[in-house]
Amino acid sequence: MRASLAQILAAAGFLTASAVGPFVPSAIAASNDDVLDVTSPNEIAGLDPAKSGYIFSRTQVVETLFTINRDRKLVPMLARESRTENDGLIWHFTLRDDVVFHDGTPMTPQIVADDLQRAFERPGVLHQAPITKIAATDNGIVVTLSSPFAMLPAFLSHYSTVILAPSSFDENGDVTSIIGTGAYKVDTVTPPLHVELSAFDQWWNGHAHIEKINYLAIGRGETRTMMVQSGDADLAISLLPVSVTQLKSNPDVNVTIATVPRTRMLKLNLAKPFFDEVTERKALSMAINREALSAVVMRNRDLAATKLFPPSIPGWSTDDSAPLEYNPDAARKLLADAGWKPGADGVLENDGKRFEVTLRTYASRPDLPLLATALQSQLRDVGIAVNISVGSYTEIPAGHADGTLDLALLTRSFSQVPDPAATVIADYGPGGADWGSMNWSNTEAFDLVADLKSTADPIARVAIQEKLAAILQNDLPTIPVVWSELAVASTAKLENVYVDPYEQNYHLADMRWAP
Repeated sequence: MRASLAQILAAAGFLTASAVGPFVPSAIAASNDDVLDVTSPNEIAGLDPAKSGYIFSRTQVVETLFTINRDRKLVPMLARESRTENDGLIWHFTLRDDVVFHDGTPMTPQIVADDLQRAFERPGVLHQAPITKIAATDNGIVVTLSSPFAMLPAFLSHYSTVILAPSSFDENGDVTSIIGTGAYKVDTVTPPLHVELSAFDQWWNGHAHIEKINYLAIGRGETRTMMVQSGDADLAISLLPVSVTQLKSNPDVNVTIATVPRTRMLKLNLAKPFFDEVTERKALSMAINREALSAVVMRNRDLAATKLFPPSIPGWSTDDSAPLEYNPDAARKLLADAGWKPGADGVLENDGKRFEVTLRTYASRPDLPLLATALQSQLRDVGIAVNISVGSYTEIPAGHADGTLDLALLTRSFSQVPDPAATVIADYGPGGADWGSMNWSNTEAFDLVADLKSTADPIARVAIQEKLAAILQNDLPTIPVVWSELAVASTAKLENVYVDPYEQNYHLADMRWAP
């Protein structure tokens, strides 16, 4: 038999082992019980889509008007088509007319309009759009804008804009149950760890091949690896690089890896005298041996981030600017040219100020502290003293807000909205952002950011993106370190496993058991 849920939770540290008895993975034989057991590190923070909508969208319980397909193109989902008028200030979205919620009620334009209005008024990406009105029509909705916003369909693919049945809400408008339109319906949900799902037989897009899903949030990567090895998980999402090496030697487990639009990078406070000149930032970049970091920590030399945007992001990684290189001798010369000279202990000084900074990072991404320690050594080699502070990820936006941040090592995703421009506009526009630039000013870049918001023509957008990417590569308001992979392990008996690089969908409905 497989381990019980309580035993797995005990192994993961959520319960004491004495409460459930010993948990010995090697003694557990996997059984094909026709339930697909899925584990990932993502907990269920609550039922509101703004908090945990991504859990229910990835497991295909809820759906949005648009989505990203396997060709990485934005395509209609609950919408059937879209068009604009009045120079992009009015968007018309025609909806599918064959969609039914899990409670049996039909999806109507008014329900969609109400849900999107609620998403616009609450925390989430849609609030960033210049929307003045959302109204229902006979067969769809009309969204009116105060200024052109070419990324609106991409924003309508974000998990915070999922469409829920009216019965999902109480009289105060709070979400009390998840009743969507997707391939699977919720049987039970136990925040923050556990969801049980079953196939919905009235799904507009067909029928899932596997009838039952058991989702369990397990924060520890080692535990997820142990579960897939023992057969207690059929699908394990987001594995540590060291676990990937271990699992590849197991004939009963398949490992699938995709490079994702996510970059580990350094966030710099450009108001500090250490980083206020581009010469200093270039020297800092040249002191980083990215290939060594990607080989040792990420276990893949190809993840060395020679540019901000990984090759997996179409239209952003094709600029002709020179890749970032490791050259500590050139770094020392640039720093000397900027007035930094070695002190008695080898740490650089300039006008009596030591080049000593505090780097903030967080442990919820387990590779970040390892990368920080390696960076500390590499930067010390050119005379930069780095003190590492590992705490909550919230300390980075807090340091941005109060100006106390020197330097931060963080992970930035360019796929929260499937158009990376949404993240770029937030991070590198005027004023910067919690997870982006800090005290950076570049008029040309800000003009390009403004153009991105309103330009709909795809050819023109690529030209803007390439110009902006070249500026970010040269000016380095943030410094890329390594790119990221998403590794998924699955039992060999599971077919049609697909790793979505934009992390919007696990595609559970497409999976099936091998005959």
